[in-house]
Amino acid sequence: MKLQLLAVLALATPLFFTNVVKADNPQDLQKLLATGECIGCNLSGANLSSAHLIGADLRGANLQNANLTEANLEGADLTGANLAGANLTSAYITNVNLKQANLNNVNLTRAKIYDSNVYQASMNNLTITDAEIYHTGIGIGGEDAEIPDWK
Repeated sequence: MKLQLLAVLALATPLFFTNVVKADNPQDLQKLLATGECIGCNLSGANLSSAHLIGADLRGANLQNANLTEANLEGADLTGANLAGANLTSAYITNVNLKQANLNNVNLTRAKIYDSNVYQASMNNLTITDAEIYHTGIGIGGEDAEIPDWK
């Protein structure tokens, strides 16, 4: 009996001490982590907390309700991606292409957003508490200002 208990504990212990990376489609997640590219992938619900996605190509990807807390998205291409309901708390979002992306209900609390393209992005009900936003067309209230597209 003691031997069986020790065997179960030995197998289960690593599960308690690792940052589990998961998604609805594990194959797409593996592809992203291995190549930095996952165009049109289904990463909905993925736990990408603290992930280094520098320069990742995620055009048209489904990241709905993904956890991107403290993720580094510097230079990533998220053109047309669905990030509805995603958590980007304390994420680093600089030089990111979010053109035509769905950012509805995204949590950007304490995010650092610099020089990113949000041309024609849907941005309803953003949470931007304590976020740093520079040279990016995200603001508070009123009609949308003219948001330039990257050329």
